[in-house]
Amino acid sequence: MIEYISATDFTDCQRLFHGRGHAYPNLSHVNVDWFSPVILITLYQEVEQDWLLLQAQALFDLVPSCTSVQVQYRCRKLAPTAVVVGKDIDTTIVTEMGLRYHITFGRAQNVGLFLDMKNGREWVLKHADDKSVLNLFAYTCPFSLAAIAGGAKQSVNIDISKSSLTKGRENHRLNNHPMDKVKFEGVDIFKSNSRIKKYGLYDVIISDPPTLQFGSVNIERDYAKIIKKIPQWLKPEGKVMLCLNAPELSEDFLFEMIKLHCPDCIFEERISPPAVFKEVQGKGLKVLVFTYKP
Repeated sequence: MIEYISATDFTDCQRLFHGRGHAYPNLSHVNVDWFSPVILITLYQEVEQDWLLLQAQALFDLVPSCTSVQVQYRCRKLAPTAVVVGKDIDTTIVTEMGLRYHITFGRAQNVGLFLDMKNGREWVLKHADDKSVLNLFAYTCPFSLAAIAGGAKQSVNIDISKSSLTKGRENHRLNNHPMDKVKFEGVDIFKSNSRIKKYGLYDVIISDPPTLQFGSVNIERDYAKIIKKIPQWLKPEGKVMLCLNAPELSEDFLFEMIKLHCPDCIFEERISPPAVFKEVQGKGLKVLVFTYKP
């Protein structure tokens, strides 16, 4: 696996190896991420421990600033994390494009930042100046950080998880952002239209929903509900970024939802993940940007 890792700059957090894209034979069950000073190996099926230790040691030697190699077993119940080589580190602060993020290992399935969305955050950073931004399914608020760093006059974060929004607030404070420009609403997006509308109309909407969240989200069923609300939330000529993580759904699903439920949204551009996220089956992240022209 190590031969496929070509990164030379380890300043920013990044994916080092993307096996889940099926671009590398016999390694579709392995991802490797860099969250300084930790390398995180994610496994989607069991492997031989000798193989894992060999890879972990090679990765440890590859990156001089690495002090811990950990493995997360997504193939096991509750996705436990264990240290393979080096120190036991459960929290760190990483950087990406000049912004800093709190990262946590071993407490949840996700560490606090989705690396495949880097180019989406860069788009927000470049398009947020003097804009009012609505960040749906905000999680720990990475898009909001990009918006405020890009000069947004307001960023409104909506997520059903109040604990995630608390981490988002901590991320903003970590970057010394003016907190009067940032709003946090721990509500169900599908049941709280009035709470969303009260800060609008918006210049930019970001929708990055989970594919499936038991009890709250089934994106194949629910994305239409979001798209139908665009005319209530977005200013004319405003931008909407629609993200889709479901591997079984192509970007045609998003185009069809727009055609059916908000045809005044005109397609503008496609945002691809960083090059390391090689996909041979088209099942990776899909991100489309539309302009609302009623």
